[in-house]
Amino acid sequence: MILPIFIASLLFASSSFAAVQDFCVGDLSGPEGPAGFSCKKVAKVTVDDFVFSGLGAAGNTSNIIKAAVTPAFSTQFPGVNGLGISMARLDLAAGGVIPMHTHPGASEVLVVVQGSICAGFISSANAVYFKSLKKGDIMVFPQGLLHFQINAGGSPALAFVSFSSPAPGLQILDYALFGNNLPTELIAQTTFLDSATIKKLKGVLGGSG
Repeated sequence: MILPIFIASLLFASSSFAAVQDFCVGDLSGPEGPAGFSCKKVAKVTVDDFVFSGLGAAGNTSNIIKAAVTPAFSTQFPGVNGLGISMARLDLAAGGVIPMHTHPGASEVLVVVQGSICAGFISSANAVYFKSLKKGDIMVFPQGLLHFQINAGGSPALAFVSFSSPAPGLQILDYALFGNNLPTELIAQTTFLDSATIKKLKGVLGGSG
């Protein structure tokens, strides 16, 4: 009796999976919720929804960090909505750095295609894992952990990254501390930095308080 029930349950599960829609191209005219965008009507979906050409051009690295990230998330690339994947391009000029940051919603895989990049992350036990990567090397950064990338050579570096979410999220540690109006005295108490240093960093990163 158990075997027929088991077979029946498999058949039911198979038919349920078969009924799942093939894709959910994001309707960018609506709001983005925790589960992503609502689905665009299939009749309005075109092949262009599944193609993104924005990663072919280098980003502008003439900024304070000498780096640029060009995302292909659901907001830019609605075809990945609901698929649990996305990508980005990472350009690092000589001396460029992507500061300590975290992606709350996704793990990340980085592949170096030009130059040399020192990359690493810090575990929740405060263990540090970092290495200088060269062309063809791949490194993974587990979801939610602080990590960084630094140009380790004297010439521009290029990498492509993939994420396990169409909307991985981003929080940069420096901006979280010094790019807002969190009072200087609170930052001093929680980081053990002196007020003069904090105010200087706030001035550089656009914070106040």
